[in-house]
Amino acid sequence: MPRIPYLPADLADPAELVAAIRRRRGGELLKLDRMLLYSPEFAAGWNALLGAVRARLQLDARLRELAICAVARLNRAPYEFEQHAPEFLAAGGPQRQLDALDDVEAAARDEASFDARERAVLRLTLGMTRDVTPSEQDFATAAALFPRQELVELVGVVASYNMVSRFLVALGVHSEADEAG
Repeated sequence: MPRIPYLPADLADPAELVAAIRRRRGGELLKLDRMLLYSPEFAAGWNALLGAVRARLQLDARLRELAICAVARLNRAPYEFEQHAPEFLAAGGPQRQLDALDDVEAAARDEASFDARERAVLRLTLGMTRDVTPSEQDFATAAALFPRQELVELVGVVASYNMVSRFLVALGVHSEADEAG
């Protein structure tokens, strides 16, 4: 159960904002949206930020979703993982890599399953998620493998989805399939 009830799935107001969120989501409001909409201003900012993170960055979508799924696993945020695992697969990520994220630390060292850029994404994600500041070595490795714009975007993706997972976990937002509501 969520810690506060979700707003109704057929919520119509504020009309412009709800319509914008529905457009970004393909017509539906997710449980996350139905929680965010308790604060329309917060929901509007969230929708703008996450819309850009998900659709307007230069960073490869597969690497973005790899980082997001790793954040979800590290922060024990199953809702976030359930939303992004299909996105990772759709972006060309293999199921074996997704399965390996059950242990992100081991995955970050797994040279057989992850290439150098993927391991750099996982190490940066680990450092930022667990310690806030990635190690100098991990940052330098990522900086050597990614152009500056993509490096900044990667750091922003990890930071953004740490925000998302903490919101979800704190409010008890559960799987779309769980509970009626």
